[in-house]
Amino acid sequence: MRLLGLVASSCGGVESRLRTEIAEPAVARGWRLAITLTPNTAAWLAHTGELARLQELTDLEVRSGSRLPGEPRPHPDPEVFLFAPASANSVVKLALGIADNQALTVLGDVLGDPAVSVAVAYQVSPARAGHPAWRGHLDSLASAGAQVSQLAGPWTTALELLPV
Repeated sequence: MRLLGLVASSCGGVESRLRTEIAEPAVARGWRLAITLTPNTAAWLAHTGELARLQELTDLEVRSGSRLPGEPRPHPDPEVFLFAPASANSVVKLALGIADNQALTVLGDVLGDPAVSVAVAYQVSPARAGHPAWRGHLDSLASAGAQVSQLAGPWTTALELLPV
């Protein structure tokens, strides 16, 4: 069973669609999940009860915070990552190398590593997509080897970005 580093940030629908449209279908396709959430996403999912439901899909800790010095690493190193949903804010931070939370740290550590596949499925408002810097951020991620796509329609389409 291959290990998928599933990373999610706070976007509309994460509280109702992450588990049913990304995590459960990924498990059904044979992926073992190593889930890392931004702090806000973890809070949203805890509030709705989805955090516990996500935890039921994996034998690894669903994490959102950094480990303390001396604590064991909670996840083995995945060779494949899916960042979905990725908020516009998180996409920009990842493209700029800003790792101000555990989710972005995990991704920032592997972005550009040819041995690791990274897919980013983002949600962005039309107004934000029109910002003059937006295209450059997407290009930066793509130039680092990430598969980048807007998350539209059923979120299961994000799984199509993963290597077979």
